[in-house]
Amino acid sequence: MLYIFLISLFGLLLLNIPVAFALAGSSLIMLLSMNNTSFEIISQSMVRGIDNFTLLAIPFFMLAGEIMNKGGLSRRIVRFAQSLIGFVTGGLGYVSVVASMIFAGISGSAIADTSAIGSILFPIMRDEKYKMPKATALIAAAGTIGPVIPPSIPMILYGVVAGVSIVKLFLGGAIPGIIIGLSLMVVWYFTSRKDGYTKVSKLSLREVWESFIDAFLALLLPLIILGGIISGIYTPTEAAVIAVVYAFIVSTFVYKEFSIKDILPSSIATAKGTATVMLVCGAATAAAYFITIAQIPAAMSSLLLSISTNRYVILFLINILLLVVGMVMDLTPALLILAPILLPVVTQVGIDPIFFGVVMVVNLCIGLITPPVGTVLFTACGVSREDITGVIKNLWPYLIVMIAVLFLITYVPQLVMWLPNAL
Repeated sequence: MLYIFLISLFGLLLLNIPVAFALAGSSLIMLLSMNNTSFEIISQSMVRGIDNFTLLAIPFFMLAGEIMNKGGLSRRIVRFAQSLIGFVTGGLGYVSVVASMIFAGISGSAIADTSAIGSILFPIMRDEKYKMPKATALIAAAGTIGPVIPPSIPMILYGVVAGVSIVKLFLGGAIPGIIIGLSLMVVWYFTSRKDGYTKVSKLSLREVWESFIDAFLALLLPLIILGGIISGIYTPTEAAVIAVVYAFIVSTFVYKEFSIKDILPSSIATAKGTATVMLVCGAATAAAYFITIAQIPAAMSSLLLSISTNRYVILFLINILLLVVGMVMDLTPALLILAPILLPVVTQVGIDPIFFGVVMVVNLCIGLITPPVGTVLFTACGVSREDITGVIKNLWPYLIVMIAVLFLITYVPQLVMWLPNAL
């Protein structure tokens, strides 16, 4: 059954069939291979997969990101980051990472992060004579921080699949996200020195203060979201709704850059993104049902445990598997397919599901910038209008440090679990 599932899934994907339909098709093939013609099982499983209150957080976080981008909040965040660090050599590169880390605390989406920050910074970088393939590679890599630093849409999905605390998953991603951001800035430091960038501005405390005041309400949003979730005042889903209301009020009545006519296009963009995620989620749930019936998790567990029962060896093998899968499959379907298969394995060797969830999300985020299916990579190239081949050539240093951070948090679990255990 494992071979039937893999061959049918990747066979359909090679035919350029969308992931959701490929998952549904592989579910149908598994159903027929079991000599079962109860086709309603597939539709029932798909509905069950999306009939979850927690998943409502996804469209609301997406909508909050849309409103922020159109309402000027993103631009103010970038301006504040530029006033803080834009004066150093190659400063715009550091600005892109810092702004991505701040924006990640609101949207939870890598694509939203990359498109919002890139659309603001790419024109400035081009005017300042930055080498655009290198700048595009940096912003693409920084965009992957979006699903790691809380709130995180993939962690919401993992929490639903694994039945674990989403709040703890959010907290677990905070330190790894910061480490990734700092690591990307270290690589950019050497890149900017090599390319001979000059300082384009001077540190101005007045500019820092003015940009801080201007961006204060935008910077307050991550604190409102995370503070309320951590303190237990509201759930992640309720926090997402609050983020939308707050972003709308600030963008419309304070900054006055978001109008009634912007509601429809923002809602349509959100609906499209949500429909894609939910369709994949439902189809993956159907596939997971047949995977469970076929006892594929038990078979995978036996296979891995026959190699080793050492948790560190198991984590190494799983990390390699996920890095390969991330190259050919987007984060959401890979997470929804593999989490139910791998969870029994990691729990059997005593690995905390919260820790494993964070490691899994960080791992699959790397796949967002690896060809041939790097959605964030394609987004960054689309926004910057750069040829993807040139960007890929400059992406390797960032991939290397991100993989290094992945194995660092894998073998130093305190980096993930300190905040969840402390709070």
